[in-house]
Amino acid sequence: MIKIGYLFLNFFITITLLFLVISCKHKLKTQKSKESLIIATDLNNEKCKLEHKSSRTLSKLVKQNEFNFEWVSAKANVASLIDNNEESFDIKIKMRKDSAILISIQYVLGLELAKILITKDSVKFVNYVQKNFFIGDFNFINNLLNADIDYDIIQALLFGNSADFYAEDETKLKPVIDKQNCIYLLSTIRRIKLKKIQSGKIEIKDAFQVLSLNPENFKIIQNEFIDPVTNRKFMARYSQFNQKDSAYAPHHVDIDIVAEKKASLKIDYVRIEKNVAQKLILIIPKKYDALPIQKK
Repeated sequence: MIKIGYLFLNFFITITLLFLVISCKHKLKTQKSKESLIIATDLNNEKCKLEHKSSRTLSKLVKQNEFNFEWVSAKANVASLIDNNEESFDIKIKMRKDSAILISIQYVLGLELAKILITKDSVKFVNYVQKNFFIGDFNFINNLLNADIDYDIIQALLFGNSADFYAEDETKLKPVIDKQNCIYLLSTIRRIKLKKIQSGKIEIKDAFQVLSLNPENFKIIQNEFIDPVTNRKFMARYSQFNQKDSAYAPHHVDIDIVAEKKASLKIDYVRIEKNVAQKLILIIPKKYDALPIQKK
Protein backbone atom coordinates (compact mmCIF):
# COMPACT_ATOMS: atom_id res chain seq x y z
CA MET A 1 0.00 0.00 0.00
CA ILE A 2 1.13 3.56 -0.64
CA LYS A 3 2.84 5.19 2.31
CA ILE A 4 0.37 7.83 3.43
CA GLY A 5 3.03 10.30 4.56
CA TYR A 6 4.72 10.26 1.17
CA LEU A 7 1.41 10.38 -0.70
CA PHE A 8 0.18 13.37 1.23
CA LEU A 9 3.55 15.07 0.96
CA ASN A 10 3.42 14.68 -2.83
CA PHE A 11 -0.13 15.99 -3.00
CA PHE A 12 0.45 18.88 -0.63
CA ILE A 13 3.75 19.96 -2.20
CA THR A 14 2.19 19.92 -5.66
CA ILE A 15 -0.83 21.94 -4.60
CA THR A 16 1.29 24.31 -2.53
CA LEU A 17 3.70 24.95 -5.39
CA LEU A 18 0.72 25.60 -7.60
CA PHE A 19 -0.60 28.30 -5.30
CA LEU A 20 2.87 29.66 -4.68
CA VAL A 21 3.95 30.25 -8.25
CA ILE A 22 0.75 31.86 -9.47
CA SER A 23 0.60 34.28 -6.57
CA CYS A 24 1.45 37.74 -7.88
CA LYS A 25 1.59 39.38 -4.47
CA HIS A 26 5.34 38.87 -3.95
CA LYS A 27 7.90 41.49 -4.94
CA LEU A 28 9.42 40.95 -8.36
CA LYS A 29 13.07 41.55 -9.27
CA THR A 30 14.80 41.21 -12.63
CA GLN A 31 17.13 38.54 -13.94
CA LYS A 32 18.06 37.32 -17.42
CA SER A 33 16.40 34.15 -18.65
CA LYS A 34 16.00 32.35 -21.98
CA GLU A 35 12.76 30.57 -21.11
CA SER A 36 10.07 30.76 -23.78
CA LEU A 37 6.34 31.00 -23.37
CA ILE A 38 4.22 28.08 -24.49
CA ILE A 39 0.64 28.61 -25.53
CA ALA A 40 -1.02 25.22 -25.90
CA THR A 41 -4.67 25.05 -26.86
CA ASP A 42 -6.98 22.79 -28.79
CA LEU A 43 -8.51 25.69 -30.68
CA ASN A 44 -7.25 26.27 -34.22
CA ASN A 45 -8.79 28.53 -36.84
CA GLU A 46 -6.94 29.78 -39.89
CA LYS A 47 -9.66 32.37 -40.52
CA CYS A 48 -9.75 33.86 -37.07
CA LYS A 49 -12.07 36.84 -36.76
CA LEU A 50 -12.23 38.04 -33.17
CA GLU A 51 -13.21 41.59 -32.36
CA HIS A 52 -10.95 43.56 -30.05
CA LYS A 53 -12.08 43.68 -26.42
CA SER A 54 -10.58 45.69 -23.59
CA SER A 55 -9.04 44.03 -20.56
CA ARG A 56 -11.92 45.33 -18.45
CA THR A 57 -14.45 43.75 -20.83
CA LEU A 58 -12.60 40.44 -20.95
CA SER A 59 -12.27 40.35 -17.16
CA LYS A 60 -15.98 41.02 -16.81
CA LEU A 61 -16.86 38.26 -19.29
CA VAL A 62 -14.62 35.78 -17.46
CA LYS A 63 -16.36 36.56 -14.19
CA GLN A 64 -19.81 36.30 -15.75
CA ASN A 65 -19.11 32.90 -17.29
CA GLU A 66 -17.05 31.20 -14.60
CA PHE A 67 -18.23 28.15 -12.67
CA ASN A 68 -20.60 29.67 -10.13
CA PHE A 69 -21.78 27.80 -7.06
CA GLU A 70 -22.76 28.09 -3.41
CA TRP A 71 -21.92 24.48 -2.60
CA VAL A 72 -19.90 21.97 -4.63
CA SER A 73 -19.17 18.28 -4.26
CA ALA A 74 -16.68 16.50 -6.53
CA LYS A 75 -14.80 13.25 -6.93
CA ALA A 76 -11.62 12.91 -8.97
CA ASN A 77 -8.91 10.49 -9.97
CA VAL A 78 -5.45 12.02 -9.49
CA ALA A 79 -2.10 11.03 -10.96
CA SER A 80 0.99 12.84 -9.74
CA LEU A 81 4.61 12.78 -10.89
CA ILE A 82 7.08 14.53 -8.60
CA ASP A 83 10.82 14.11 -9.16
CA ASN A 84 10.21 10.85 -11.06
CA ASN A 85 8.00 9.46 -8.26
CA GLU A 86 4.56 8.46 -9.49
CA GLU A 87 1.46 8.16 -7.33
CA SER A 88 -2.21 7.53 -8.11
CA PHE A 89 -5.02 8.19 -5.68
CA ASP A 90 -8.56 9.50 -5.45
CA ILE A 91 -9.83 12.66 -3.84
CA LYS A 92 -13.24 13.87 -2.78
CA ILE A 93 -13.85 17.59 -2.50
CA LYS A 94 -16.64 19.29 -0.58
CA MET A 95 -16.78 23.06 -0.60
CA ARG A 96 -18.90 25.94 0.52
CA LYS A 97 -18.05 29.07 -1.41
CA ASP A 98 -15.95 31.60 0.53
CA SER A 99 -16.18 29.43 3.62
CA ALA A 100 -14.48 26.01 3.72
CA ILE A 101 -12.95 23.25 1.58
CA LEU A 102 -12.80 19.64 2.77
CA ILE A 103 -10.54 17.28 0.78
CA SER A 104 -10.52 13.55 1.45
CA ILE A 105 -7.56 11.56 0.09
CA GLN A 106 -8.31 7.93 -0.67
CA TYR A 107 -6.44 4.91 -1.91
CA VAL A 108 -7.67 3.54 -5.23
CA LEU A 109 -9.68 0.85 -3.44
CA GLY A 110 -11.65 3.46 -1.50
CA LEU A 111 -9.76 3.34 1.82
CA GLU A 112 -9.70 6.82 3.36
CA LEU A 113 -6.13 7.80 4.17
CA ALA A 114 -6.31 11.44 5.15
CA LYS A 115 -8.39 14.60 5.21
CA ILE A 116 -7.55 18.27 4.96
CA LEU A 117 -9.93 21.08 5.98
CA ILE A 118 -9.15 24.56 4.68
CA THR A 119 -10.95 27.68 5.86
CA LYS A 120 -10.25 31.39 5.56
CA ASP A 121 -8.04 31.34 8.63
CA SER A 122 -6.99 27.73 9.25
CA VAL A 123 -5.57 24.57 7.70
CA LYS A 124 -6.16 21.22 9.43
CA PHE A 125 -4.89 17.81 8.36
CA VAL A 126 -5.44 14.37 9.83
CA ASN A 127 -3.57 11.19 8.85
CA TYR A 128 -5.69 8.14 9.62
CA VAL A 129 -2.95 5.62 8.83
CA GLN A 130 -0.07 7.02 10.85
CA LYS A 131 -2.46 8.54 13.39
CA ASN A 132 -1.17 12.08 13.46
CA PHE A 133 -2.49 15.55 12.62
CA PHE A 134 -1.53 19.12 11.81
CA ILE A 135 -3.32 22.34 12.78
CA GLY A 136 -2.09 25.69 11.50
CA ASP A 137 -3.01 28.73 9.45
CA PHE A 138 -1.91 30.41 6.24
CA ASN A 139 0.58 32.61 8.09
CA PHE A 140 2.34 29.51 9.39
CA ILE A 141 2.31 27.80 5.98
CA ASN A 142 3.47 30.93 4.15
CA ASN A 143 6.34 31.38 6.61
CA LEU A 144 7.19 27.70 6.36
CA LEU A 145 7.24 27.63 2.56
CA ASN A 146 8.14 31.26 1.85
CA ALA A 147 4.85 31.51 -0.02
CA ASP A 148 1.91 33.86 -0.27
CA ILE A 149 -1.23 31.77 -0.62
CA ASP A 150 -4.74 32.17 0.68
CA TYR A 151 -8.14 30.53 0.62
CA ASP A 152 -9.45 32.49 -2.36
CA ILE A 153 -6.65 31.33 -4.66
CA ILE A 154 -7.21 27.69 -3.71
CA GLN A 155 -10.97 27.98 -4.23
CA ALA A 156 -10.59 29.55 -7.66
CA LEU A 157 -7.97 27.23 -9.10
CA LEU A 158 -9.59 23.91 -8.22
CA PHE A 159 -12.21 24.45 -10.94
CA GLY A 160 -10.50 26.88 -13.30
CA ASN A 161 -12.08 30.08 -12.05
CA SER A 162 -10.42 33.48 -11.97
CA ALA A 163 -8.31 34.42 -8.98
CA ASP A 164 -7.64 37.98 -7.82
CA PHE A 165 -4.53 38.16 -9.96
CA TYR A 166 -6.18 40.64 -12.30
CA ALA A 167 -9.11 41.80 -10.22
CA GLU A 168 -6.72 44.01 -8.25
CA ASP A 169 -6.11 46.33 -11.21
CA GLU A 170 -7.70 45.34 -14.50
CA THR A 171 -6.37 48.44 -16.25
CA LYS A 172 -2.81 47.07 -16.05
CA LEU A 173 -3.70 43.95 -18.03
CA LYS A 174 -3.02 43.76 -21.74
CA PRO A 175 -5.65 42.11 -23.99
CA VAL A 176 -4.13 40.11 -26.84
CA ILE A 177 -5.70 38.16 -29.71
CA ASP A 178 -3.81 34.99 -30.58
CA LYS A 179 -4.86 34.60 -34.22
CA GLN A 180 -2.98 31.35 -34.68
CA ASN A 181 -5.11 29.61 -32.06
CA CYS A 182 -8.03 32.06 -32.34
CA ILE A 183 -8.27 32.78 -28.63
CA TYR A 184 -8.16 35.78 -26.34
CA LEU A 185 -5.23 36.28 -23.99
CA LEU A 186 -5.12 38.38 -20.84
CA SER A 187 -1.51 39.17 -20.12
CA THR A 188 0.52 41.28 -17.72
CA ILE A 189 2.78 42.28 -20.63
CA ARG A 190 2.01 44.00 -23.92
CA ARG A 191 1.21 42.19 -27.17
CA ILE A 192 4.42 43.11 -29.01
CA LYS A 193 6.65 42.03 -26.12
CA LEU A 194 4.63 38.83 -25.67
CA LYS A 195 5.12 37.92 -29.33
CA LYS A 196 8.87 38.56 -29.07
CA ILE A 197 9.08 36.33 -26.00
CA GLN A 198 7.12 33.61 -27.78
CA SER A 199 9.44 33.77 -30.79
CA GLY A 200 12.56 33.82 -28.61
CA LYS A 201 13.68 37.25 -29.86
CA ILE A 202 13.99 38.72 -26.36
CA GLU A 203 14.80 37.34 -22.94
CA ILE A 204 12.38 37.28 -20.03
CA LYS A 205 13.42 39.71 -17.30
CA ASP A 206 10.29 40.12 -15.19
CA ALA A 207 7.71 37.63 -13.94
CA PHE A 208 4.54 37.58 -16.01
CA GLN A 209 1.26 35.73 -16.30
CA VAL A 210 -0.99 34.89 -19.25
CA LEU A 211 -4.57 33.62 -19.20
CA SER A 212 -5.89 31.95 -22.37
CA LEU A 213 -9.63 32.33 -22.90
CA ASN A 214 -12.04 30.40 -25.08
CA PRO A 215 -13.72 33.08 -27.26
CA GLU A 216 -17.01 31.16 -27.34
CA ASN A 217 -17.65 31.08 -23.59
CA PHE A 218 -14.70 33.00 -22.07
CA LYS A 219 -13.71 30.07 -19.91
CA ILE A 220 -10.08 29.96 -18.79
CA ILE A 221 -8.47 27.15 -20.78
CA GLN A 222 -4.90 27.84 -19.75
CA ASN A 223 -3.13 29.72 -16.96
CA GLU A 224 0.62 30.22 -17.32
CA PHE A 225 3.07 31.96 -15.01
CA ILE A 226 6.83 32.33 -15.41
CA ASP A 227 9.18 33.96 -12.89
CA PRO A 228 12.82 34.07 -14.04
CA VAL A 229 13.95 35.43 -10.67
CA THR A 230 13.02 32.26 -8.81
CA ASN A 231 13.20 29.97 -11.86
CA ARG A 232 9.59 28.94 -11.32
CA LYS A 233 7.22 28.03 -14.11
CA PHE A 234 3.61 27.00 -13.82
CA MET A 235 1.01 25.96 -16.37
CA ALA A 236 -2.53 24.71 -15.79
CA ARG A 237 -4.65 23.55 -18.71
CA TYR A 238 -8.40 23.08 -18.34
CA SER A 239 -10.37 20.91 -20.77
CA GLN A 240 -13.40 18.67 -21.22
CA PHE A 241 -15.91 21.37 -20.38
CA ASN A 242 -19.31 19.72 -20.41
CA GLN A 243 -22.69 19.81 -18.75
CA LYS A 244 -22.24 16.72 -16.61
CA ASP A 245 -24.17 16.15 -13.42
CA SER A 246 -25.24 19.66 -12.36
CA ALA A 247 -22.10 21.58 -13.30
CA TYR A 248 -20.62 23.08 -16.45
CA ALA A 249 -16.96 22.95 -15.48
CA PRO A 250 -13.62 21.55 -16.69
CA HIS A 251 -13.53 17.82 -15.98
CA HIS A 252 -9.85 17.45 -16.80
CA VAL A 253 -6.99 19.55 -15.39
CA ASP A 254 -3.31 19.23 -16.34
CA ILE A 255 -0.82 21.02 -14.10
CA ASP A 256 2.92 21.31 -14.77
CA ILE A 257 5.26 22.97 -12.29
CA VAL A 258 8.97 23.67 -12.30
CA ALA A 259 10.25 25.03 -8.99
CA GLU A 260 12.36 23.47 -6.24
CA LYS A 261 10.76 20.24 -7.41
CA LYS A 262 9.42 19.35 -10.85
CA ALA A 263 5.86 18.19 -10.60
CA SER A 264 2.90 17.34 -12.77
CA LEU A 265 -0.62 16.66 -11.65
CA LYS A 266 -3.49 15.25 -13.69
CA ILE A 267 -6.96 15.59 -12.22
CA ASP A 268 -9.87 13.77 -13.84
CA TYR A 269 -13.18 14.73 -12.27
CA VAL A 270 -15.61 11.84 -12.49
CA ARG A 271 -18.35 13.78 -10.72
CA ILE A 272 -19.02 17.47 -10.03
CA GLU A 273 -22.29 18.50 -8.41
CA LYS A 274 -23.22 21.92 -7.12
CA ASN A 275 -25.63 23.58 -4.74
CA VAL A 276 -26.27 20.56 -2.54
CA ALA A 277 -25.42 21.31 1.09
CA GLN A 278 -22.51 19.28 2.50
CA LYS A 279 -21.12 18.46 5.92
CA LEU A 280 -17.68 20.02 6.28
CA ILE A 281 -16.36 18.33 9.39
CA LEU A 282 -12.90 17.08 10.31
CA ILE A 283 -12.63 15.17 13.57
CA ILE A 284 -9.19 14.54 15.08
CA PRO A 285 -9.14 11.56 17.49
CA LYS A 286 -7.78 12.42 20.93
CA LYS A 287 -5.04 9.77 20.80
CA TYR A 288 -3.49 11.12 17.58
CA ASP A 289 -0.11 12.87 17.79
CA ALA A 290 0.68 16.32 16.44
CA LEU A 291 2.71 16.13 13.23
CA PRO A 292 6.18 17.62 13.88
CA ILE A 293 6.92 20.32 11.32
CA GLN A 294 9.97 22.53 11.56
CA LYS A 295 10.10 25.97 10.07
CA LYS A 296 12.87 26.73 7.63
